[in-house]
Amino acid sequence: MTTLIVLVGIAVYVILYATYGKKLERDVVKASNDNATPSQRLFDGVDYVPARKEVLFGHHFASIAGAAPIIGPVLAMAWGWVPALAWVWFGNIFIGAVHDYLALMASVRYDGKSIQFVASDLITKRTGTLFYWLVFFLLILVIAAFGAVLGGIFVRQPAVPSAYILKIIAALILGVLIYRIKMNFGLATIIGIIMLALAIWGGTLIPIKASYNAWILVMFFYIIIVSAIPVNVLLQPRDYLNSWLLYFGLIIGAIAALFSLHGFTAPAFTSFSPIVSGGKATPYWPVIPLIIACGSLSGFHSLVGSGTSSKQLEKEKDGLMIGYGAMLTEGFLSTIVVISVAGFGYTLLKDAGTKIALSTWGTTYMGSMMSKYPKAAMFTASYAQMVNSTWLNFIPIKIVQTIAGMWVASFAMTTLDTTNRLGRYCLTEIFSGLKDKNEGAYRFLTNRWVASLIPAAIGIWLAWSKNFTILWPSFGSANQLIASIALLTGSAWVAKKLKSKAAAVAVVPAYFLWITVTAAIVWFSAVVLPGTISKSPVTGITVLVIEVIMFIMNIIFIIDFIRNYKKPIEAEAEA
Repeated sequence: MTTLIVLVGIAVYVILYATYGKKLERDVVKASNDNATPSQRLFDGVDYVPARKEVLFGHHFASIAGAAPIIGPVLAMAWGWVPALAWVWFGNIFIGAVHDYLALMASVRYDGKSIQFVASDLITKRTGTLFYWLVFFLLILVIAAFGAVLGGIFVRQPAVPSAYILKIIAALILGVLIYRIKMNFGLATIIGIIMLALAIWGGTLIPIKASYNAWILVMFFYIIIVSAIPVNVLLQPRDYLNSWLLYFGLIIGAIAALFSLHGFTAPAFTSFSPIVSGGKATPYWPVIPLIIACGSLSGFHSLVGSGTSSKQLEKEKDGLMIGYGAMLTEGFLSTIVVISVAGFGYTLLKDAGTKIALSTWGTTYMGSMMSKYPKAAMFTASYAQMVNSTWLNFIPIKIVQTIAGMWVASFAMTTLDTTNRLGRYCLTEIFSGLKDKNEGAYRFLTNRWVASLIPAAIGIWLAWSKNFTILWPSFGSANQLIASIALLTGSAWVAKKLKSKAAAVAVVPAYFLWITVTAAIVWFSAVVLPGTISKSPVTGITVLVIEVIMFIMNIIFIIDFIRNYKKPIEAEAEA
C-alpha cells in the first residue's frame, strides 16, 4: 500500500503541474519575462532583492510549509488515512495551488504589494482595511501555534535545536559566499550542503537541553532580529539550505515508501466525528480544513507570496515554480506523512506495549498515541521506522530522526520569522493613514524593529500557555478564512484586471471554502472554546475574541465581494 500511494501521489502532482499549472500561466496570467518584476524596478537592498529561482523556492517553500503539512496530517489520521489523504489531494488540486499562484502573481503586478492591498483596489477600501486586520490576527495565531510546536520539539529532541543553531551559522557563511565574495553558485551550493550535513551530525553530538519556556523566550528575540535584518543576510541563504533538507527528506521518504512494500496498519476510516479538537467530538466537515491546514491549502501562503516572495521574484515565469510548484511539493510532503504514519505509526505503539484496537482508533488516537508520540514526534518516529525497514537502513535511525526533526523545526522556525516580517509589513500598511496626520507616530510604529516587536510579543505570549489543541484549530480557522478571501480576491483580479473568462477556476472553490470555514468557525467557537475558557480563561477568552471579530469581518467581506465582484473598476472609482 505504501508503494501504491506514493506512486499515485507522484503521478498526480507531476501531471497537474505540467497541464493545469502551465495552462494557468499561459492562458490566464499570461506571464512573460519581458515584464520587469518589482525586485528589479524597486530594488532597495532590504526587502526588494532579486533571488535566483532555486534560492527563492527554498525560502518560499520553507516559509509556507512550517510544521503544518506535517502536524496537520498527523492529527487528521484520527479520521483514518483515506479522509486525510482525500482532503490533501482535493485541496491541492482545486484550491491550494491556484490560490498560491494567483496571490503571488497579482502581487507581482501590483509592485509587490500585499493581497490585502489588491483587495482594497479591486473590491472596496473597507474590504481592504478589514482584510489587513484579519491578516494581522492570523499572523499572531501563526506565531503562537508554531511557537508551541517548536517548544515541544526542542524539549523532546535536544539534538534538533543544536543542529538548527549550527545551520544558522552555516547559512550566514553561505550568504557571505554568495553575496559578498560572489563565489560560483554551484561551488557555494556544494559547500552549503556539506555544512548542512555537518550541522545535522553536530546536533546529535552536542544536544542542548532547556525548558519549554526558555526556548519560547529564545524564539521571541530570534524572530524580532531575523525579521528586521535584510533578506539576503540570513533569510535567503538559510532557506536555500532548507530546500536541500527538503529535497533529501522527500527523496529518502519517497524511496522508503516505494521499497518498504508495507501495508497500512492504520484504518482507512474510523468515524465522522472522532475526538480531535479540545477533547470534543470533531466532525470531518466542516472542521477538516482547520486541522490539516497548509498541507492541503492555506491562506498564509498568499501572505508569503504577496509579502516576501513577490519582492524577490527575478522573472515572471519563475512564478509558476515558486507559487504553484511549492504548493504541490507541500502536498507531496503531507502525502509522505500520511503514508509513514498509516504504515508504521500503529506498529510503533504496539512495539512499545501500547495496545489500541483498530475499532476504537478514532477515539483513542488523540489520547494514548499522542501521549506516547505527541504531534511531530509521531511523524519523526514513524518516518524513521519506514526508512529503517528498507535497504536505506544503513543510515543510523538516530540520524534519520534528527533529519525528520530538523525538517519540522527548520520549516516551523522559518515560518515564525517570516510571519513576523509579514506582521511588520502589515502594520506598516495599516498605519499608512497616520503618515500625513502624525508623521512622528507613523515613523515610530512602522520602525522595522518596533513593528517586528508587536506581533512577536502577542504571539509568543499566547504560545506560553502551551494550549496547543486550542491554538492549532484557532490558527487553522484564521488561516483558511484568509485563504477563501485571498482566492476571492484572486478571482476578482483575474476577472477585472486580466479580463479573463477563467475566473471560475478561483471563484467557485473560493465560495465552497468560505462556506466550509465559516461553518467551522461557528462550530469551534460554540463547541470547543467554552470548555477552554473554563480551564484557561486568559487564553480561551483571547482566542474567542479573535474568532468573533474575524467572523464579523468575514461576513462584511463576503457582502462587499458579492456587491462589487462584477462591477467594473471604472464604476467603482466613480462611486
